[in-house]
Amino acid sequence: MPILPLSPRRLYRQIADQLGGLIRAGEFPVGSRLPPERDLAAQLGVSRPSVREALIALEVEGLVEVRMGSGIYVLALEPAASAPQLDAAFGPFEIIRARQVVECELAALAARRMDAAQLAGLHEALALMAEDVAQGQPPIRGDRLFHLRIAEAADNGPLLRTVTELFDERNNPLFEQLGQHFETVPTWRLALAEHQAVIAAIAAGDADAARAAMLAHLQNSHDRFAGTWPQQSSMQAALRARHPDPTPSPT
Repeated sequence: MPILPLSPRRLYRQIADQLGGLIRAGEFPVGSRLPPERDLAAQLGVSRPSVREALIALEVEGLVEVRMGSGIYVLALEPAASAPQLDAAFGPFEIIRARQVVECELAALAARRMDAAQLAGLHEALALMAEDVAQGQPPIRGDRLFHLRIAEAADNGPLLRTVTELFDERNNPLFEQLGQHFETVPTWRLALAEHQAVIAAIAAGDADAARAAMLAHLQNSHDRFAGTWPQQSSMQAALRARHPDPTPSPT
C-alpha cells in the first residue's frame, strides 16, 4: 500500500468535527441549543468567522439548525445520509480573503488599462445586476461578469482563471447556505452601490481609488456574512414575498 501525504484539515472542519464529537458524546443532546458563537470562539481560541463556517458546515450536514433570533439547535447525532461531503470545500471567509489579495490589484490595473469599450462592458454587467435586484433575485450573473471583466483587463490568463475559480466557489454548499441566511435585497443594493464606486474609480483612471473601492466592497461582503444572525432567513423571506405560500412552514 502506498504511503499518501497528509494534508492539513481546514480550521472550520476541525471546529465542526470537535463540535460534532461533543454532540455524539451527549454534551449537546438532540434538541439542545449550542453556546453562542462568541462563547464558542473564546473557548476554542479561534475567530468568530471560523466558528460561523463550522456551524454552517454542521447545518449543511444536518446536525444542527440555525433558528433565527433563537440560536443554533442540535437536530441529529450523525450527518444526514444525503449530506454533501464538505472536506474539500473552502470556507466562505477564506475565499473572500483570497479575492481581496488578487482583485484589489486587478482593479488598480484596470484603472490604468481599460478603454471605453471595456468600461462599457462593466456598465453592462452593472445593468444586469440592477435588473436582477429590481426583480428580487440574486444578482449573480452580473456580479460574476463584472469581476471577470475587470480581471480580463490584465490580459493574463492565469489571473483570469484564478478570479473565475474563486468567484465560482460561491456555488459550494457552505457559501450557498451562508447566503440563504444573510443575502437580502437590501444587501444586494449595497453591493450594487459598491460596484458603482469601483467603476467610477476605474473610469477616472485612479488606480489607488479603484484598489480602495474593491477592497471596501470585498471587506463589506465579508462583514455582511459575519454580522449578527438575522431574525429570519432573509433569502427565504425574499422568496416568500415573491411567491407567498398560504401553508404554514413546519417548525
